[in-house]
Amino acid sequence: MEKQTTIKDIAIALNISTSTVSRALRDAPDVKAETKAAVKALSEKLDYQPNRLALSLLNRQTNTIGVIIPNLDYVLATMVKGIDEVALEAGYTVMVCQSDESYGREIVNTKRLLDSLVDGFIVSVSSETKIFEHIKKIQDKKIPLVLFDRIVNNIAAPKIRLDNIDGGIQATEHLIEQGYKKIAILAGPENLNISNKRMEGYLQTLKAHSLRTDKGHIIHCDFNQQYAYEATKELLASKNRPDAIFTISDRMAIGAMLAIKEKGLSMPHDIGLVGFNNEPIVSLVTPAISSVEMYAFEIGKATARAYIEMMSGAAGMSDQEIIIKPKLFIRASSKRR
Repeated sequence: MEKQTTIKDIAIALNISTSTVSRALRDAPDVKAETKAAVKALSEKLDYQPNRLALSLLNRQTNTIGVIIPNLDYVLATMVKGIDEVALEAGYTVMVCQSDESYGREIVNTKRLLDSLVDGFIVSVSSETKIFEHIKKIQDKKIPLVLFDRIVNNIAAPKIRLDNIDGGIQATEHLIEQGYKKIAILAGPENLNISNKRMEGYLQTLKAHSLRTDKGHIIHCDFNQQYAYEATKELLASKNRPDAIFTISDRMAIGAMLAIKEKGLSMPHDIGLVGFNNEPIVSLVTPAISSVEMYAFEIGKATARAYIEMMSGAAGMSDQEIIIKPKLFIRASSKRR
């Protein structure tokens, strides 16, 4: 392996001190012009590369953002792309860790990123996370923090999220307009804010239309195709079988669709189905699945912009909340009229 050129190599070659080389490379005014020219010429000839870690320790800034996400599914990966695009343009490097929906792994990722000297954090918490001391420790260290998608309400930090209540309203309102009256919901984990907000929109809409809420039609399960498949089988086998299902993710919608087809029911005639996220797969299956678009790329970009504003010292960032509006895309799985 070829040895990397150091400041000491340049100093020996020019018979000057290493401190003079260092000052010359920084264009310090106390170094003669001819010395600066000789140092810069030799450093280019020898392909000298400064030690970025040493510089970052000197400047107390690495221009690196630590991003922690629950997983790298389509939606979160798209958000990370949005974060990375804006961060790259602003001169930042993004370091991504996924918790795999594990509270313990989220803590480990936080510590590793702190050890890596990131300038700040952008975090979306796992579905297991109920205690937030590791997040609060980031702020205790005066390190910038932005929360996105799955936010923590009791932490004062910029928050970028979808209007999940409105997404639940749009999906349920559409199903009611299409003539469905017994609408079930496959909700996510009970402790997860985004799940509860989407369900809140669902419940609000049923109440607004004077439709009875059947507790048996509300099923909490992980964001998982297999869980959704099993939950849908239970719903379809029940005495009070629903005539429509709203799932709070598209992975769950695919699982529900498999169970519906296995039962021999047709969509939208026998039963309607609406998902959430509007992932590419929902427009490719038969019938295509109606789904709520959450504009993941825009959420990612807005998150990175909020982080950069905070790093620049913009006022009023500590409690800023940016809310992105969703939009329902109606397809064959739920369209009766």
